[in-house]
Amino acid sequence: MDFVANREVFLPALSKVIGVVERRQTLPILGNLLIIARGETLTLIGSDMEVVVRADFPGNIQEEGETTVPARKLSDICRNLVEGADIRMRIKDERCVVTSGRGRFSLGFLPADGFPTMETEGNGFELEIAENQLKRLLDKSAFAMAQQDVRYYLNGLLLELNKSSLTAVATDGHRLAKFVIVTDLSVDEPRRVILPNKTVLELRRQLSTSEQTVRMRLGEKSARIVVGQMAMTSKLVDGRYPEYERVIPHDTGEVASVEKDTLKHALSRTAILSNEKYRGVRLSFETGTLKLLAHNPEQEEAEEEIEIDYRGEAVSVAFNVAYMMDVLAAVDSERVEIRFQSENNSSIWRGQGADAETFVIMPMRI
Repeated sequence: MDFVANREVFLPALSKVIGVVERRQTLPILGNLLIIARGETLTLIGSDMEVVVRADFPGNIQEEGETTVPARKLSDICRNLVEGADIRMRIKDERCVVTSGRGRFSLGFLPADGFPTMETEGNGFELEIAENQLKRLLDKSAFAMAQQDVRYYLNGLLLELNKSSLTAVATDGHRLAKFVIVTDLSVDEPRRVILPNKTVLELRRQLSTSEQTVRMRLGEKSARIVVGQMAMTSKLVDGRYPEYERVIPHDTGEVASVEKDTLKHALSRTAILSNEKYRGVRLSFETGTLKLLAHNPEQEEAEEEIEIDYRGEAVSVAFNVAYMMDVLAAVDSERVEIRFQSENNSSIWRGQGADAETFVIMPMRI
């Protein structure tokens, strides 16, 4: 294998595949990237056995071949080269030699035939969606995914496909995020798949706000997502997602409207003196006023008061401040609507007039 590629095409491809490479691996080859040189196309592939990311880019190939090299070391070398530099990689004397200008780096490598692959299912449902729409769908919901829950099906994002909509749902048992995109999917019957946590986080990192088309194929056990020159293949979570509609309150009596940034800043200040373990802040709703109160075991207290649009009965509810801040970060509207019934019931948060989004936060005792 022997090829030359420009840093400005090599580095973006590296950045697309490096995210799936774990810093600690059970197999040494999982710390490497597979490099394939064929025809006029160079291919980089990263894998962790659950997610495989592939990126193609052009290069001047002197000798075709394939090998695997240490991912982080190659990335660090390329990032520290000068802009516009040409990078040459070749196998020589049992080493992978990287040269650029007067720099020379000799890396160890492992045979390409030992690199794990993931077969793509031939069948499955295919759909197309604009890149900015998919990014918005994930940004509005992914933050509520569980991380390492024993209920493994919560460690991912539910995609629900219907004839006229695509819905994303995530919950960790304490909060829930749901976002709906109205689009014609031509689905013969409703379908559900659960994308793993890591796949969703990697997609969020890579997707941009462009309007280019994303092609998705959702099978029984795997999903394939193609954006431009990047292709991601991921296993799906094998499990039944809970009936999330039962968690969403449908009989919320009171509605309060508050300016988003005002609430965000007030929460940031009040949370400074909250209990570091539970992070609870109490919200007391009164006519025209919202009081925020936090305290900690050191007998320290923080209290703040802001104006809101509220005409109901006085209600006091405590929430985890991190959950509230995550919701406020996901809301695009300048004002936030909070719907609640009592201090013992979950509340619904959404941007004013943003009916496509639903955020549910459970109350807590402080």
